[in-house]
Amino acid sequence: MAFDVIILGGGAAGLFCAFHAARRGRRVLVLEHNSRPGKKILISGGGRCNFTNLDTRADCFLSANRHFAKSALARYTPQDFIALVEQHGIDWHEKTRGQLFCDGSAQQIVDLLLNECREAGVEIRCGARVPPVQRAANGFTVGELEAPSLVVATGGPSIPKIGATGFAYELAEQFGIRVIQPRPALVPLTMSPPDLRRWGSLAGVAATVRASTGNRAFDERMLFTHRGLSGPAILQISSYWEPGKPLEIDLAPGQDVAAQLLQQKRSGSRALPRTVLSQYLPERLASAWTGESQRPLIEMPDAAVTDLGESLHRWQITPAGTEGFEKAEVTAGGIDTAALSSQNMEARAVPGLYFIGECADVTGWLGGYNFQWAWASAYAAAQTV
Repeated sequence: MAFDVIILGGGAAGLFCAFHAARRGRRVLVLEHNSRPGKKILISGGGRCNFTNLDTRADCFLSANRHFAKSALARYTPQDFIALVEQHGIDWHEKTRGQLFCDGSAQQIVDLLLNECREAGVEIRCGARVPPVQRAANGFTVGELEAPSLVVATGGPSIPKIGATGFAYELAEQFGIRVIQPRPALVPLTMSPPDLRRWGSLAGVAATVRASTGNRAFDERMLFTHRGLSGPAILQISSYWEPGKPLEIDLAPGQDVAAQLLQQKRSGSRALPRTVLSQYLPERLASAWTGESQRPLIEMPDAAVTDLGESLHRWQITPAGTEGFEKAEVTAGGIDTAALSSQNMEARAVPGLYFIGECADVTGWLGGYNFQWAWASAYAAAQTV
């Protein structure tokens, strides 16, 4: 059975590429191994799909080639996707930091993609195990199927319970294309046993912090868990964290806590340190931070008061590891962008073979950036296939 384009993967990038290619008169087939398309879309954004970010720019993405994403992102923008969302009558809102969500549910975005595919004449086959892929005289064969263009949109191995696999990497290696070691990104971090003994009782406590490593820092919420740390600040910094390296966490960003504590001491305050720190931290965290100290602030030396205040800005903790692909929102690493054209995502050494979306070595920050990369990279490929 001959098609013009076969797309492996019926997620965000695959479906988006499919209907844009079909609009250009291509006969398009999408093969999805799950029982229905768009499963990862449905669980995104707490079920409301954070479908793009108004502040999308290339430096919000990790890649061995930091310039690679610029071309695709410039040719399909957040405003382009917003126009499509509004065309389908989907109400949306900006939650924070440019993050856009459906007012309703993520199912609306899946329906948008499926309706566009239906109108463009895209054929979608679900529950299909992908047969062996081979080069052919006129392109590629996928079992008994044949097409001159093959688009790989199978994502990475993050969240395997919804069917995520490393299929794209295996296919790339089959064709001699380099794969940069995949790793979990936007993922909770775990603590070592000694740190868990100290902080594990704080599970459920959240605070606004600045989490940093190297020259990267994020001001967001942090959440203590039974196994370590999570929340937006930790998910963001996890993409940059290197195993064995410490994180530095400022528990009171933008506040001169030491100066304020000294001022309280000199005013004659007999409050205990944990009582004073609870003005800046959640009460349980303030108590854990000061331990068993029962000495009032006024009885402490100025140097001790200053050190207590400054300690909130320089908490260093070395994570034991991550929660792995099971809890990672996305996968960092993947198909080496040096092997791909930034104009259309085509493999330079294998004409007709394209890699789009998460399977490529382009990973966005938390907050809709990875969806925008899916739309932009898929659109770029669709203009050529």
